[in-house]
Amino acid sequence: MPQPNLLFVFADQMRRFDMGCAGNPQVRTPNMDCLASEGLMATRAIANCPVCTPSRATMLTGRYPLAHRAVANDLPLPTDVPGIGTLAQQAGYRTGYIGKWHLDGVPRERFTPPGPRRHGFDYWAVYNCSHQYFDARYYRDTPDPIPIDGYEPAAQTDLALNFLAQRDNRPFCLLVSWGPPHDPYDQVPAEYQSLYDPEQLTLRGNVRDLTSTSKDRARAFGPARCLAYYYAAITALDDQLGRLLAGLDELGLAQDTIVVFTSDHGDMLFSQGWLKKQQPFEESIGIPFLLRWPAHVPAGLTTDALFDTASFAPSLLTLMQLAPDGGMQGDDLSAVMLGEANAGPSAVPIMDVVAVDESVAQGLREWRGVRTTTHTYARWVDGEPWVMFDNATDPLQRHNLIDDKASQALLKQLGGLTDTWMGRLSDPGHVWDRVIRELGLTDVWNARVTELPWGRRPERLEP
Repeated sequence: MPQPNLLFVFADQMRRFDMGCAGNPQVRTPNMDCLASEGLMATRAIANCPVCTPSRATMLTGRYPLAHRAVANDLPLPTDVPGIGTLAQQAGYRTGYIGKWHLDGVPRERFTPPGPRRHGFDYWAVYNCSHQYFDARYYRDTPDPIPIDGYEPAAQTDLALNFLAQRDNRPFCLLVSWGPPHDPYDQVPAEYQSLYDPEQLTLRGNVRDLTSTSKDRARAFGPARCLAYYYAAITALDDQLGRLLAGLDELGLAQDTIVVFTSDHGDMLFSQGWLKKQQPFEESIGIPFLLRWPAHVPAGLTTDALFDTASFAPSLLTLMQLAPDGGMQGDDLSAVMLGEANAGPSAVPIMDVVAVDESVAQGLREWRGVRTTTHTYARWVDGEPWVMFDNATDPLQRHNLIDDKASQALLKQLGGLTDTWMGRLSDPGHVWDRVIRELGLTDVWNARVTELPWGRRPERLEP
């Protein structure tokens, strides 16, 4: 059997609940729904470390943050950590990356030259990190930024279609990274905004007043207006996904291409009284995962197996007939993807290794925990329990069982399971500054502090 192509498309900060195929009738996602009907939908896809840079590095490398060392936003992914791009390139694939990178440190506008910092991707139409969706740009192979006219995801999709059309006798591995629905929420074309009336939307049942005094712009918008913008951005992305799927059909590539749609993490959007990410709640860690591979993945397949971001690379490499790198820590779930097995892991680790920016703005600290097939547990790094939920009976996570007398045995069990995972990952559970020092990241951390003076956690560290 010839090696399949891979088209891996991912949004930024998109929750798994917000698709029609996921049971949400309020948001219009016909192309995502079609993709789910033609392949696999994972209902328990989990971002192990729900914040951009660490999660993107985990997806690409199959390693958890302490192993790939990009433990906080705006720290670079070290060039000695192989990932799906490197391995596909070495195997003779035509590789490409389009969109947001956020894996090359600071400054956010820096040019990433051809070479090891591109982690195996030959075709390059990338901007390290920006969320100016109507004033965007990207780099190719020179340090001259190319401006984008119009809405950034549409232009990135144009680039992806051009890549797909430039065919040779090699299979391709293309990653497309869109910025929305990550805030600023109102940066979405007017025709999509007009589809959603905030007054007609039903909020999630766990939305409540903000816990923190964060002055985030979302507070001024309010939950309903934010949600309307968020849905508008998702529908805008759905249209771009439809263009990619149609392009595969027109080029005769659909049968031989594995298509994945997912996100790096979710968004709280006022659920539990919180915003954004870096938290253990389902709105933060729960991400979409859709996969289509005609004649290989059964159409309409749904799995409730735990699909964590660390499992993406080893699983997809196996489907591509490539051997996962020996340092990958995630599970190979290719048999589940093919419908040949039902069960995945019984638990996956969740964490925020270095609390920065959004989490610090809301008064949060570093934490560790586990997401099992039925429960969520998290504790602060000093060992103090934080949350425990029975997701089977309480899917909106409105009843924290930490202090429930009848649940103390379970609390101990999940705490022990967290200990087991931390041991497996060689995670001593240290606070952020000690993590940075022990990983030898003091210089890149201090560069981050210098370049991002607006960032939360501005402390420079002595070597």
